[in-house]
Formats: sequence, C-alpha cells, structure tokens
Amino acid sequence: MLFKIMLRKKRLSAGRVPLVIFLCQVISALEVPLDPKLLEDLVQPPTITQQSPKDYIIDPRENIVIQCEAKGKPPPSFSWTRNGTHFDIDKDPLVTMKPGSGTLIINIMSEGKAETYEGIYQCTARNERGAAISNNIVVRPSRSPLWTKEKLEPLTLQNGQPLVLPCRPPIGLPPAIIFWMDNSFQRLPQSERVSQGLNGDLYFSNVLPEDTREDYICYARFNHTQTIQQKQPISVKVISVDELNDTIAANLSDTEFYGAKSSRERPPSFLTPQGNTSHKEELRGNVLSLECIAEGLPTPIIYWVKEDGTLPINRTFYRNFKKTLQIIHVSEADSGNYQCIAKNALGAIHHTISVTVKAAPYWIMAPQNLVLSPGEDGSLICRANGNPKPRISWLTNGVPTEIAPDDPSRKIDGDTIIFSNVQERSSAVYQCNASNEYGYLLANAFVNVLAEPPRILTSANTLYQVIANRPALLDCAFFGSPLPTIEWFKGTKGRALHEDIYVLHENGTLEIPVAQKDSTGTYTCVARNKLGMAKNEVHLEIKDPTRIIKQPEYAVVQRGSTVSFECKVRHDYTLIPTVTWLKDNGELPNDERFTVDKDLLVVADVSDDDGGTYTCVANTTLDKVSASAVLSVVDVPNPPFDLELTNQLDKSVQLSWTPGDDNNSPITKFIIEYEDGMHEAGLWHHQAEVSGTQTTAQLQLSPYVNYSFRVTAVNSIGRSLPSEASEQYLTKAAEPEKNPTAVEGLGSEPDNLVITWKPLNGFESNGPGLQYKVSWRQKDGDDEWTSVLVANVSKYIVSGTPTFVPYLIKVQALNDAGFAPEPAVVMGHSGEDLPMVAPGNVRVNVVNSTLAEVHWDPVPLKSIRGHLQGYRIYYWKAQSSSKRNRRHIEKKILTFQGSKTHGMLPGLEPFSHYTLNVRVVNGKGEGPASPDRAFHTPEGVPSAPSSLKILNPTLDSLTLEWDPPSHPNGILTEYTLKYQPINSTHELGPVVDLKIPANKTRWTLKNLNFSTRYKFYFYAQTSAGSGSQITEEAITTVDEAMASRQVDIATQGWFIGLMCAVALLILILLIVCFIRRNKGGKYPVKEKEDAHADPEIQPMKEDDGTFGEYRSFESDAEDHKPLKKGSRTPSDRTVKKEDSDDSLVDYGEGVNGQFNEDGSFIGQYSGKKEKEPAEGNESSEAPSPVNAMNSFV
Repeated sequence: MLFKIMLRKKRLSAGRVPLVIFLCQVISALEVPLDPKLLEDLVQPPTITQQSPKDYIIDPRENIVIQCEAKGKPPPSFSWTRNGTHFDIDKDPLVTMKPGSGTLIINIMSEGKAETYEGIYQCTARNERGAAISNNIVVRPSRSPLWTKEKLEPLTLQNGQPLVLPCRPPIGLPPAIIFWMDNSFQRLPQSERVSQGLNGDLYFSNVLPEDTREDYICYARFNHTQTIQQKQPISVKVISVDELNDTIAANLSDTEFYGAKSSRERPPSFLTPQGNTSHKEELRGNVLSLECIAEGLPTPIIYWVKEDGTLPINRTFYRNFKKTLQIIHVSEADSGNYQCIAKNALGAIHHTISVTVKAAPYWIMAPQNLVLSPGEDGSLICRANGNPKPRISWLTNGVPTEIAPDDPSRKIDGDTIIFSNVQERSSAVYQCNASNEYGYLLANAFVNVLAEPPRILTSANTLYQVIANRPALLDCAFFGSPLPTIEWFKGTKGRALHEDIYVLHENGTLEIPVAQKDSTGTYTCVARNKLGMAKNEVHLEIKDPTRIIKQPEYAVVQRGSTVSFECKVRHDYTLIPTVTWLKDNGELPNDERFTVDKDLLVVADVSDDDGGTYTCVANTTLDKVSASAVLSVVDVPNPPFDLELTNQLDKSVQLSWTPGDDNNSPITKFIIEYEDGMHEAGLWHHQAEVSGTQTTAQLQLSPYVNYSFRVTAVNSIGRSLPSEASEQYLTKAAEPEKNPTAVEGLGSEPDNLVITWKPLNGFESNGPGLQYKVSWRQKDGDDEWTSVLVANVSKYIVSGTPTFVPYLIKVQALNDAGFAPEPAVVMGHSGEDLPMVAPGNVRVNVVNSTLAEVHWDPVPLKSIRGHLQGYRIYYWKAQSSSKRNRRHIEKKILTFQGSKTHGMLPGLEPFSHYTLNVRVVNGKGEGPASPDRAFHTPEGVPSAPSSLKILNPTLDSLTLEWDPPSHPNGILTEYTLKYQPINSTHELGPVVDLKIPANKTRWTLKNLNFSTRYKFYFYAQTSAGSGSQITEEAITTVDEAMASRQVDIATQGWFIGLMCAVALLILILLIVCFIRRNKGGKYPVKEKEDAHADPEIQPMKEDDGTFGEYRSFESDAEDHKPLKKGSRTPSDRTVKKEDSDDSLVDYGEGVNGQFNEDGSFIGQYSGKKEKEPAEGNESSEAPSPVNAMNSFV
C-alpha cells in the first residue's frame, strides 16, 4: 500500500536541468506504509485495530468474548483492567486470552454465570515503543424478564368512547420491541382511529362495536435472546346506547339517567402527551421521535408544524398515521418548539413540545500517528465538540501525562501537544480523551522517532502499459526518515528529464499528463536522504487506443421484423479486445432470437420487450469504449377499448373510449364506424374521424337506425384492429329527410313514359312503411299533376303518352311518420320513334385522291321524333377504274354527332369509284336514306413493285425480273431503273437512268463491268407521279484469268515489301501518338477532321487515285459524298445497323485501320460512306475479296 504525504503537486521546470524533485518535510511528518516487507524490520509503537463496543450487551447463554486486537513492531503484549483495577486472568480458570491477541474468552457455558463478569473492562497493548489502550468496555448480560402476573378485568364501553389498553412491558436489556396480536398470532389492524403508541400502549380514539373481542394481547420481543414474552389477554366489549339503557332499565328505577350523551360527537382531546406543553431531549445524530395521539368523535386528524421554522424536507418522516413525527440525523439546529394539532369537524386542539438537542462528544480533528526522524519537530492535535462542550485530557502510554515520565521535547497546549527536536527516546503512544456528561471519545496516536535510509517499495522493472493521449502514472512508493528527496531520469543511460510535460506527486509518482508514443521507454526513480540512496527502474509502453469506428445506429422497426446493430472496433495489435453487448446496461436476454456474429448483433422477430438501449462495449486490459443506440419497436396501435355511449338524444350521442397502447408510434387519429343492425347487419360504415388526442366524439345520428359503433386507431405504421362493438342504440322514427335521386323520364316505346329513380336505402328511410309519390304532367300543357303512390320500388311506367313529348316529373318519399320535403322537378320525354325524313341536297367535293368532303341539308326537327343523335354517312367502293372488275361491296359508316351538316371522308383509295348516302339518327334509330350520290377519286402515285429479282449474272450482264405494284393507284405509264457501281471502298459510281415500258416485267442489262457490284433502284410511275422504290444489289461474275494474275501479284516480293513499309509507317505513327498522349497532349483527330470536308471519314491516301470517289446520281455538280456507314442492306432489303459494321477483312483490305486514343476504330480506312440517293435508303452488300485486291492493280 502506498503512503501519502499531504503536499501540493509540483510541476517540473521547463529548463535543461535534470528533473529533481524534493519532498520537503513538514510538521505533520509522514505515515508508515503498511508494506509487509517494510513492517518486518521497522520498529513501530502499538496501535489498537479492533475492540468490542463501549456498551457491550452479551447473551448469558453463550461464552463471553471481549475483543482487543493490536499491531506493532515488536508485537505488543496485552493486559486488562476490570472496574479500574488489574484483571489477573491467570487466577480465573474460566478466562483465557487468545494467542497472539488481547481478546478475552470467558467460558461460562460449562460453569459460572454471566452476571459474575459484569463490569468495565479496558485493554492495554504494550511494546518497547509505548502502550495503547482500548475504550472502557461496559459488559452487561442481556435480560428478558417475564410479565408480573395480574388479573385483568373485562372492559365494557359504550360505542364512541375513547380507550387506552396499557402494555407496560417488563424492563429488559436491551429494551423489548412491542406489538399487539390476537390468540392466532395475527397482528391487530391499526388505523387513524386505532394505533400503538411509542410506549407500547394501544390507543382507541373512539371505539366501535367491531372492536369487541377477548384477545387483545401485548407481546414483548427481546431480540438479543430471541425470546417473546406475552401479557395476559384483555377482553373488550363495546355496546350501543340502546343496549346500555336496556341493561340499566332492568336494574334501576330511573331509566332516564343515561340517554345518548356518551356517544355524541365531540371535539378532540389528547390521550398522550398530557397538558398543553411537554419537553423532549435528544442526542445529536439520533432519531427524534415526537408523538401526539388524540381522541374524539369523529376521529381527529393530526398535523405537525415547527414554530419559527420549517421541518427539514429530506430528514422528516411521518409514522403511525401521522401521529408520530420523526427527524433522522438530528442536530442542534433541530432544537425548538414543535406543535401537533388534532382536528375534527367539531374543533381543534394543539400541544407544544419543546425539543432540546444535546450532543455527546464528536471529533473535529482526531490525533494522527506521527513518524519523525531525530531532531525533527511535530505536533498532535485533538479537537472535539459536543453539548455541553467536552473536556480534553491527555495520557501517555495509558497514564495521565501529568504523572508520566517527563520528556523535554514535549509541550502540552490544551488540545495540542507540540514536539521539538525529538530523539528516539521520545517515541510513545498518546491518548486523547474528550468527555462530557453524555459520553466520551478516546483516541490513540503514537509518536515514532525513526532513523531509516531510503527504501523504494515499488517492485523493480514494473511494466506500465498506457493508452496514447491518456495520463501515465509511474509509481515510486518510498520510505525513509528523514524524508527522502525524489528525482526521476529517463533512459538506461540516465538521460535527465527536462521537459515541462511531467508532474511529480507528493507520494513520488511521476505523471505524464498526455502520454505519446515517444513516451515509451525506461524511467529511473532515485530516493536520497542523509542516511543513503535507493533507485528503481520501471518501463512504460504506449498503446494505440481502442476505438469504435462504426457505431450502432438508432433503429425504428416494426414488431416481428429483424434488426441488426453493427459495431466495428479498431485496437492496438498487441491487445486482445472483448466485445460485449448490453441491453439497458444489463446482459442481453437469454433468448435464441439474439445472435452475435463478429461485429453484428442481430435481433430476430422483434417484440415490444426488445425496445431499449443497446450498448456495444469493447474492453481491453487497458481501456474500454462503448457506443449505444436506441431500438424503438413500433407497430400499429392496439385496439381502443371500454366504448361507452352517453348523452343519448334523438339525433346525437356521445361516444367515449380508452385508447390502446400506441406501440411507440403516436396515434394520429381515430376512425369511428357504425353498423345498422336493423337494415344492414354486419356492414360497417364510416361515421367520423377525430384527432389522436381525443377520446370522445359527439356523433350525429339518423332516425330509425339501430346503431352500434366501433373505433379504430391509426398511427404512422397503420391501422389497429377495430375495437369491440359498443352497445346498440335505436333512434326514433321520423319522416324522410331526403327524396330519391337520379330521377329520369324516358320512354321505352313511342307511347309510354318510364319514370325511374334511385330509391332510398334502409338507413335513409328514417322509419317503417317507406313509399314513393310519383307525379307527372306535360310540360307545355295546362294539365294538373297526376300522382300515384307506389311501394319501395325504383320504376313506374305511364302508358298512352304522345310520341316524344316533354314531361315534368317529381318523386317524393314518405313513410309512416310523414312526407319528405317537396321534391325537385325534373324534365323527361315520352318514347321516341324513328325519324321520318331523309337529309336532302347531298353534295360531294373530292379534295384529293384519298379525301372527300360531304355536305347535306338538315331535316326538320319535328320529323326527327326523338333526341337528335347526329347524321350517319354510308359509303362504299363500287369498282376499280383500272381493272373494271366487280368486287364484294363493303360499306363503311361515319357518324357525325349533333346537328352538323357536313363531314370529311378520309382514307379513300385513289382512282376508285364510290357511292354514298346520308341518314339522320335519334335515340330510337336511323331514318330513311338520302338518294345515293356517286363520285370517283383521281389517280395517285403507285406503290412499290411487289418484287425485284436479279437473275443470270455473267461477266458483263445482269437480268432483272419484277412483279407490278400491288396498288397501282392509276394507269402505269412506265418503270424507272437507276443503277450505279460500288467499288471496293464502298464508294458509289455514276448513276445510270433507264426508262422501261409499263408492260414489261423483265429486262437485261448489258455491257457491265466484270466482277463489279451494282446497286439498283426501281419504281413505277402513273400520271400522278413516281411511286415508292425497291432496291437490290448484285455482282457480275469474275474473270478467272484475271483472278489468277491478281493472286500471283500478291505473292510477289515487291508487293510484300510495300505492305511491310506501310505497316512500319503506321507503327511509327502509333508510337508518336502514344508518346504525345503520355505527355498530356491530345491525339490529333480534331486537326485531321478540320483538314477535310467530311468530319467522319478520311481516305487512307488522298493522292492515291486508286480509290476514286463517286458522285451522287442526283446531281453531277454536287460535292463528293461517301456512302453512310451502316447503309448497306442484305438481299432481303432489311436494314440492320450491325450488318454495316464490317471489318476491312470482310472487303479484302490488307491495310491497318487507325484508332483513337481509347483504342476504338475511328474509320480512317480508305472506304467512304455512301450518300443515299433521293429515291432509296437501302445499302449494298460487301464487295468480294478478289475485287478489293484488284483495286490495288
């Protein structure tokens, strides 16, 4: 154990001098550390370490053990006094002393009595350095005497009278604990009316008939001897006034004497204490108990106040139904007058208790052991207080100092002994006694004069491990007399500490307030005094702190789901952390739903009880870090309950309910629904919504409905289950409040009027006997309303009406209670008939070959005989002007809504003959057709030829065969064929334009180039213009001799050398580009694009005439335009972009292409893209490898 010297901390100098700290000796000197190695050879006066209490009550049935333990060097010897004189234990065979101790053991279990050894005992522990004494120990055996036998007469009282049942237990040691029970050992019930006083008596403020019993028994429990003594039972009988008068009447002649006087109500009076004032004295530190018990009828209530002050809040307690006031840890400040007030309906009474707090002596400063070296000074101080103020007296080695041997270094000054220039003979044990009439205090304090060289008590080579950026404390527990000086060095070579980052504590500990990695090393502590020197080395290691780099996060989950918390820890590699999860600062529940896997805590099937704070704790041997997250378990609310209907009126009721648990998500609203058990049992309807803070709602009701209500709670998660249904509430019947809706009048036949409506439902009927009053009359006539009453139906038919005449209609609801309000009047019509007249003056204006405009005159309104729906045009194609063949007639219909008198006919076929007529339409159907009008459409451009095939390719000719257009749209005048060659670089040659008679379906082209691809564009013409074109490509055959010559050239050395030179040139260009790119330059694609007109394609060699460019057939004056990449099509004429991305190998090219910076092909091969002719958008197939090779020749 390390010792402490009461010195302030000293911060080290920031200079370049070694760190040397001097622990200066002060007047209070030092304490001897309780280090076992140090105590083995260090002389020390005796010190009492354990003793029996001052007031020692023993059990007479057991051996008496009086404790006295002490320490010292050499070990002390022990002696005892009894009642002030020496107690010779050797002369009493029943008394022995425990070996190595001063504890006495008196064997009274075999023989002897405890009373024989009553007395005041004191123990003395002595060695060569002095003597220490114990307190005066008063030994008394416990007593539990029996009650004296007495005859207790039964008590008979009138109802309402006060009663005190005395207990008066025998005086025991220690005092007994009192309680009242019956014969069955059941505690008697107590209340404001009946209670037990502090003296053990049982007080009744007024008695009642139920207080009658024969077994009121007072028990005294003596805890020390574990015995219970019982008083004789007391019998109590409580009788009423009538019973008492009957008893008196049977024995006395004057029966009017008693009356009801004793049982009348009365103001309070005190049963205890007596009188208006009393006095109470208590000792400081005890519990102050004040008691007031009053009688009266009705039972009084007790109140407490302190005059000129307030009761201490945290130390005041009320017991025994406020009849007892207790103040714990009482002090002198609690002295004063306390008033208890007893009050009932008839008055009040008060009693004042004057409280005086006295105090046995208590320490202000007890003397402390003093260790000095020869020639030093010191002092012992003994200060105590009490009421009255205690007297201080000094003893030396157990003898009053006045008669003890004289010591010139000692001077007594009241409560202080001052020592000057002490020597070894000055060592002694001094006792300070502070006493007054309420007790005493005794303290031992030794003065030990030692001359000892320095000793370092901290173990050598102790390893300290500290977390970086935290304080490091390096111990150097030392002892020496005189007090040594301490100096610290760092490093094995004695490198002096010269930084100002160190702090030395008075116990020798070196503190590094903020330890860093460079603080690691060996530190040396050196202790010196005039008798010698000692040193010790310790080692310091700095570790990285443990950190939680990913903390668990706040989570809100719904009940039944799964949640996980993540906790990633980073730590020093030399430390092994343990990660523990806590819930609400306790262990995780022992539940398989909780799983911990590495950095994760997973909680499955979350329940309400799982909500709380989850903490991840990472522990190492040096530090601990933690991080917490809160889990909120939410769910839809629990259903409301306890539905109650109040304020039940004819058309309203108040509904109240109790909300269910909101499951951690506040309720935002309540939805109230109702069920009509009379009309729609089992079907719930929306009634109202109220905010989530309301628990009542005033509901508006309809008549004649058997209501039941239920409530649903809503929060952010969703809706709760509905509550249980409320009780049913049937409202009274009343006349309907509304009439049927959707009233209409429409005829189903030309001579009737069908009146329909949407009937009221049972909820809207408001009563039994629901019927409808249906009324109608002609709108333009003077007729009276015609009315009928019909049952609960939704339709009524009026027969014999004129055709399509407007009627006024109304439908009114009624029930057994009366009519609904006057209904609204609606207009309807009797039944319609077919129109009688066809539209006239029909005119047709042909706009173009596919569109015509039709005009007509409207029919008279009266002839329509119904609601005008519009006009309908029937039209059909009669025959083809070109082929003159008859076909099946398919009529088409266009309807024009409303009263329009013209319309457009789209989608007509060109060069066709059409017929049309017009009819008027009403709700019943169509009227007669107008006379047919014929018209024909002019010629249009034809469609593309149905097919185009290329047959019989030769060296210089190709044969084309085709089918005419499927839709000529007129008379064909001729065909146009355009074609142009395509070279190996995909460039188009000049266009050749050829006209072919319309009656031809086959044509042969001659004088073509051999082994050449051609593209053909073919379309038909009428007088209206050219139609859509069809395209195709084909290749003439190859000359075998030429192909063989080409192959021979390709194998010649000069040709191979030329190709290698081209490849080398391309490689050099790529290397230059790569170097420029690495230097941050841009690949010169932009410059090349700007140098040419076409930004997409660059020819491989602009001065190479082998790859000439073809012009578009559209204009010879146009600029050269390459064929667009991706414009080639296969022979089936379907355009596919991916088919256009052919490589140069596909076309037989033998040169390398250029690539951009990211390695993608940029199209700098010699072939150019094709600009499509105006008539077509198809593209050619790839040229043959032989043709491509021939291009190099």
